[in-house]
Amino acid sequence: MNHRQSKSRNCVASTLLFLLAIASAAILVRPVQGVEQEIEFSLKDHQGKVWDTAELADKKLLVIAFMGTECPLARLYAGRLEELADSFQKESVQFLMVNSNQQDSLAEIASCISREKITIPYLKDPGNRVADLMEAERTPEVFVLDENRLLAYRGKIDDQFTYGVQRAQADNHYLRDALEDILAGRAPAEKVTEPVGCVIGRVFTSEKSQEVTFANQISRILYENCVNCHREGEIAPFDLLDYDEVVGWAGMIAEVVEENRMPPWHASPDHGEFSNDARLSDEDKQLIQTWVENGAPLGDESQLPPKPEFADGWQIGEPDAVIKMRSRPYSVPATGTVPYRYFVVDTNFKEDKWIKAAECRPGAREVVHHIIVGIRGEGEFGRGGGVHDDLDSEWIAATAPGAPPMILPDGYAKLIPAGAKLIFQMHYTPNGTAQQDMSEIGLIFADPDSVKKRVYTQQAHNARFRIPAGEANHRVRAFKQIRGDVELMAMFPHMHFRGKSFKFELRDTEGETETLLDVTNYDFNWQNSYVLAKPLQIKKDSMLRCYAVFDNSAGNLANPDPSESVRWGDQTWEEMMIGYFDVAVPVDGRE
Repeated sequence: MNHRQSKSRNCVASTLLFLLAIASAAILVRPVQGVEQEIEFSLKDHQGKVWDTAELADKKLLVIAFMGTECPLARLYAGRLEELADSFQKESVQFLMVNSNQQDSLAEIASCISREKITIPYLKDPGNRVADLMEAERTPEVFVLDENRLLAYRGKIDDQFTYGVQRAQADNHYLRDALEDILAGRAPAEKVTEPVGCVIGRVFTSEKSQEVTFANQISRILYENCVNCHREGEIAPFDLLDYDEVVGWAGMIAEVVEENRMPPWHASPDHGEFSNDARLSDEDKQLIQTWVENGAPLGDESQLPPKPEFADGWQIGEPDAVIKMRSRPYSVPATGTVPYRYFVVDTNFKEDKWIKAAECRPGAREVVHHIIVGIRGEGEFGRGGGVHDDLDSEWIAATAPGAPPMILPDGYAKLIPAGAKLIFQMHYTPNGTAQQDMSEIGLIFADPDSVKKRVYTQQAHNARFRIPAGEANHRVRAFKQIRGDVELMAMFPHMHFRGKSFKFELRDTEGETETLLDVTNYDFNWQNSYVLAKPLQIKKDSMLRCYAVFDNSAGNLANPDPSESVRWGDQTWEEMMIGYFDVAVPVDGRE
């Protein structure tokens, strides 16, 4: 069963409706003087009802919102558009949603309408002809047509959400203000704003060279680098396994690859070699750009490689133990900011357990940003119960967008003592739809006799800082003396929304300094661990140094409040400065 088939059980009925929509959809354009034109079109909604703008002449204004079923920003703004439609209904303002994505079928639109509780008429634009007429580029992107059906405003809805950023509230309400101005007989203060969202999946024509095709090159790039997350049931928002789905996202794929937003990797290539380096090669990037420029052709299907196979349920294999975060699901609201949640559970282990693999599995993948699971043993977590509170405590595993599970090499393991409790730190990012989450961790045990080295997660931290209001480059440092000979295995920088960059340095016993990791563009949305390709031997009394830079200015779009100074705290509107790192030591009684 392919991706589209798996999204709905109503494919046959929806396909018939889709064919009817294609057969009867029409676009009428009446040019007027100058560069402006009166815009009229006729489209069908997902149930086959015709919506003709000419028949909406009694409405003072029309708001046309281009939307997509799987675009994260479109989903976040669906509820906002519903609120605005309600607010302006008495003012005779008609809202219409238009879907011009070739990859979104009527079945998917119907599912989206049900999921997002959309009441605004939602129309399908076959062949993206209305999008072409209005020169729409993204989802969401809104257009306001005045009484004469001339364009009065186009662009974004407001500035609360952008790529990787969810502010607590909007500072500028562009669409609302434009509607109020027009209804009051004034020209909008801003007639055009730059939309933020996903590129509309237009229909391509492949008349140019077909030397680069999906079947021959692009599928291999995606299968190797992207589909671990971009497939049904995983955390990424759309599927990249099948051509019919991928071609609709071709323009967006080209954009995020060119801008190095995907795949997510933020370490400078000048320092360190890492086994989980996610960067695409320059050659692969160029292949993607060429493919899109040439019309994103499918090519010879006989050249398609086998689709990758994934573990069913657990990437680590069948766990020896599965521990849920609590006894009942946690309710995640549709919108707003959810403070970190902490859930403590008993392991009920009667004896020590060595852990060679662990996987955190989000229940509601679309809203679980990250999970950290630590040990809460006897006498630990003495200051409030958070994973970060006891700075000498041990964490077992974590997950974040794009992060693989913890699978240690043979002979290496972490220890969960008998009687210990686990604490789940949960970070939720609402996406416009209320969710129920029951996350869990799966553990695979190692034979105690096989364990030669114990792995610890340590940290260098600084909790005594104050980031001044408006400061764009505030520096904080932390040192950690290594108390014995160890193997350094991985590094994991942690800050919140004001985090800008993070560097790990090692000063050895001879006084020589080496940069181990330089995260030049820290992104809170991607809590990456950087796993060394080869463990680094560090001698006793060496010093690990961590240097962080914070941006508390208005120029940081993710900044919750640039007018406030910031100190240490668990919540994301506060800050942290922690350099986590994994080390291994021999299990010989001299740890």
